Amino acid sequence: MPAGLGKADTLFAMQVRVLFFGILKDIAGRSSDLLGLPEGATLADLLQHYESEAPRLQAFRQSLAISLNREYASPDSCLHDQDEVALLPPVSGGHSSPPAASIVRETIRTAELMSAMQQPEDGALAVFEGIVRDHSRNRRTLYLDYEAYEPMALAKMQELAKEARQKFAVRQVALVHRLGRLQIGETSVLVAVASAHRAPAFDACRWLIDTLKRTVPIWKKEHFEDGAVWADGEPFPEEVLRPAAPRDPGR
Repeated sequence: MPAGLGKADTLFAMQVRVLFFGILKDIAGRSSDLLGLPEGATLADLLQHYESEAPRLQAFRQSLAISLNREYASPDSCLHDQDEVALLPPVSGGHSSPPAASIVRETIRTAELMSAMQQPEDGALAVFEGIVRDHSRNRRTLYLDYEAYEPMALAKMQELAKEARQKFAVRQVALVHRLGRLQIGETSVLVAVASAHRAPAFDACRWLIDTLKRTVPIWKKEHFEDGAVWADGEPFPEEVLRPAAPRDPGR
């Protein structure tokens, strides 16, 4: 993010007007703002600024739309003086729960995700967090690096979330996996399941993390004082190694 991002100030090269709607207005604590930005700032820089002010906004990263001067725009769009930016949650008919699956490179904020996810009809919210521990293979761990075949990993996580909702009849599922370098004590993966009853929430949570570990293309490299090694993965299930041949529509 360009240095100096903050409130409108004469030191900044430009000033933009930012509008918040729906639940985003409640989270930000205002309906509009004037923000001073340095030269070369993008919509992604603007988003990062407001997420640092209101971490709950991170739960909506995959579901909100952004408009720039009343046209939908991508996060890498460059900003200019007097631009108008609007942060837009899903329109009426959607819901404010976090996306079913996401891959991130920043700290996973479990409390904020749980708060955004919970609804009055839920009697149970089961959560699993994978934490970076300080030892492995009888050696002291310094830190971990995670990498993924990201488009495929995200698609598979979304498939798992959908299957879990159907298989266990739970209301909502959230899967979050972090990539990049993680330090001891940080969360690498989060699984959350909301349900009316505890039994399906527990069952779905366990099934999700076990299946994710076996089928989603994410890899871990462990760094020790005397070297580094890629972690041994769990074997792929048979249906992954030898998927059924697609059915010939002509037969």
